[in-house]
Amino acid sequence: MSAMLAARLHSTAIPLPQSPSPPSSIRLRPAPAAGSRSRSLAPRAAASATAVATKPAAAAAPLSADRTVVRIGLPSKGRMAEQTLSLLKSCQLSVRQLNPRQYTADIPLIPNMEVWFQRPKDIVRKLQSGDLDLGIVGFDTVSEYGQVSDDLVVVHDALDFGQCRLSLAVPKGGVFENIHSVEDMAKMPEWTEEKPLRVVTGFGYLGAKFLKENGFKHVRLLSADGALESFPPMGMADAIVDLVSSGTTLRENNLKEIEGGVVLESQATLVASRRSLHKRKGVLEVTHELLERLEAHLRASTELMVTANMRGNSAEDVAERVLSLTSICGLQGPTISPVYCRHDGKVAVEYYAMNVVVPQKLLYKAIQQLRSIGGSGVLVTKLTYIFDEETPRWRNLLTELGL
Repeated sequence: MSAMLAARLHSTAIPLPQSPSPPSSIRLRPAPAAGSRSRSLAPRAAASATAVATKPAAAAAPLSADRTVVRIGLPSKGRMAEQTLSLLKSCQLSVRQLNPRQYTADIPLIPNMEVWFQRPKDIVRKLQSGDLDLGIVGFDTVSEYGQVSDDLVVVHDALDFGQCRLSLAVPKGGVFENIHSVEDMAKMPEWTEEKPLRVVTGFGYLGAKFLKENGFKHVRLLSADGALESFPPMGMADAIVDLVSSGTTLRENNLKEIEGGVVLESQATLVASRRSLHKRKGVLEVTHELLERLEAHLRASTELMVTANMRGNSAEDVAERVLSLTSICGLQGPTISPVYCRHDGKVAVEYYAMNVVVPQKLLYKAIQQLRSIGGSGVLVTKLTYIFDEETPRWRNLLTELGL
């Protein structure tokens, strides 16, 4: 092993207590159930408004009294950074960075907000220290680096980008050839106190917690950053716990995921400091605006507006036919209005215009059903925002904060 690589790699054994005692864990506290339209993260992730906590944190640093602006941390590099800026722009919240080498920027539409570009793990740490009030990071990062704080609140758990999973992977052949589940792997006789299972990961807290909870008794956890797939082929580790998107990199390096091996599923989230929400002026109001814009845009991105002309004796007659079809009932129901034309020199109504919002995935089915009840001249329009009377996630956040 080269000196440089050795300097970046260290190992720590996972202590397994002899007497039963609960391991430290991420305690997910789901907020009250939201409406049926609320979005939720995949299994093992947060609920609509969730606090991330484990053991009692050390005394939190006091909020800086001389700071009056609200600070949000955004990823500084990579695809996550690009997708974050793109999402904010789609919500009419373009980030203005005067110098690409600066770490600070602003959002003109929110004048009392500062943008700070940071590494994702530093965003989580600075939320805990009070140096940031809000942040956009992956749920995996929140879970790994926020495990010692009760001050982190997941405001929006599904920003619809950065989807991945933290997963256990092993070589396809050798001693793992017939291993297809975590249960099988934990029972393997190859691992002993003298020869523990070597697992390399950049997620020391989540990796150790997962292995302990799944009954692994003889494990040595190795910490490393980047190219973890190379460790098993080089003989430096037996397995890895790493982020997986498509799984292509694993397959190309002769590694496989196994049943029950998903540690956590993740995507981008909006996170806030509980203390800032309670104590810093303006943070709650800015959070509300961000949440409203994000929720309205993300909801609209999955829906389409469909307009069709339909013959009928009355608006009620048309509405009755439309409401008999489940895929074109709309958010609350269709909007029906008369289409005026001139017939034999007189203004008359022969058609009614029907407007309805339908899910993108049901578009073709909706078109077929509209045709079956006399719809014609169908127009399809993309939506930018769908604002509810109040987003369920905001109500959940207020409940989580006790407000």
